[in-house]
Amino acid sequence: MKRKKLISRKGLTLTELIIAVTVSTVVAIVAGVVLVDGHRCWARMYSRTYSDVATDTYVARKTFDAVVRKASRQKHLLDEAGKWVEVYYHASDASTVPDCYARFFLSGDRLCLEDGRLNPRETSSVKTVCKNVSNCTFKAAGRSVQMILTLDDRTQTATVTASAVMHN
Repeated sequence: MKRKKLISRKGLTLTELIIAVTVSTVVAIVAGVVLVDGHRCWARMYSRTYSDVATDTYVARKTFDAVVRKASRQKHLLDEAGKWVEVYYHASDASTVPDCYARFFLSGDRLCLEDGRLNPRETSSVKTVCKNVSNCTFKAAGRSVQMILTLDDRTQTATVTASAVMHN
């Protein structure tokens, strides 16, 4: 009786190699697509968060809030159409009556803040709070004033509503 010697082979067959390369290629393509898509989404979110529109809405809301909160609740003026609002405040803690004013108004596509002294009426400064304004409306209810501001730079649109109570 003849004995046959079993030969053990080490290595891969051509079929196993083709399957392994195919699976590896599919996994690499899927991982690449996921990474590219994640980067695209991150870049889009970053540009939305740090765009001029996002920054301007934040600045406009904070400025409006700061000015109105220091205003006197005794008196404010509001345009009938809601296109501007004027509030009055004390220049110092020693003042017994409001002696300064602040006025928010639209000038073209810019929201501006004018402030100054009341008696005699003298404008100290006019500052641009934000640009790319497509719409701005002011409303009053009791001791609070509200601003509804829409900014549009043709790539992004944002609407912010700020409401503040006049404290003094």
